[in-house]
This record gives sequence, structure tokens and C-alpha cells, in this order.
Amino acid sequence: MRIEKCYFCSSPCYPGHGIVFVRNDSKSFRFCRSKCHRNFNKKRNPRKVAWTKAYRRTRGKELAVDSAFEFEKRRNRPVKYDRNLMGKTIMAMQRVQSIKERREERFHANRMQDAKAE
Repeated sequence: MRIEKCYFCSSPCYPGHGIVFVRNDSKSFRFCRSKCHRNFNKKRNPRKVAWTKAYRRTRGKELAVDSAFEFEKRRNRPVKYDRNLMGKTIMAMQRVQSIKERREERFHANRMQDAKAE
């Protein structure tokens, strides 16, 4: 079971939900809901639509550059199942998530502090 990301808004797209559009060159676009699919069909730019993650990143409202994003990349290399490895992987995922949350909180606090100063 793989949780994909919506092509338009970058929200999680769970199995059995959403729409998959496959272009003639066999590139597939996964959308979490019809709202994203409609906006894609209207050729709207996600960086200019206010409710998308891309908009928030380009406007500096969310963390855009962080080394923790490297862990979220999709990897298609099959790995033989190993119980110890899976346990370590889950522990590492939890650790990365906690680090990411702390960084986002710090980023938000700095943003609010700058806004208060103005």
C-alpha cells in the first residue's frame, strides 16, 4: 500500500481515492479529489492557486528548503524484508518526523515574530 501525493495540491492520496489521469506519453497524474483534477484541466498553475502547498512554499509561508525533504523522495528499489531493518526504518521515520515538526514550529515562530515587528 503506497500513499501517493496529489500532483496539484501535494496532499496525500490514499489507495482507492482520487483520480489518475494518464497522458498520451504515459505520464500519470494522480489527483486527490475532483477539485484538483478540474483545476489541472483548466491549466491553472498550482503556484498561483492560494490553497495549494506550492503556493504556500513560493510565498514563504511554509518551509521550502530542508534536508528532511530528501527522505520523502520516492524510491523504487526493492529491498528484501528484514525485521531488524524494518524496526530501524520505522524508528528513523519517527525521528525524522519529530525533527521536521520542530523545524516547522521554529519557522512559524520566526515568521510570526517578523510579522509582529512590522
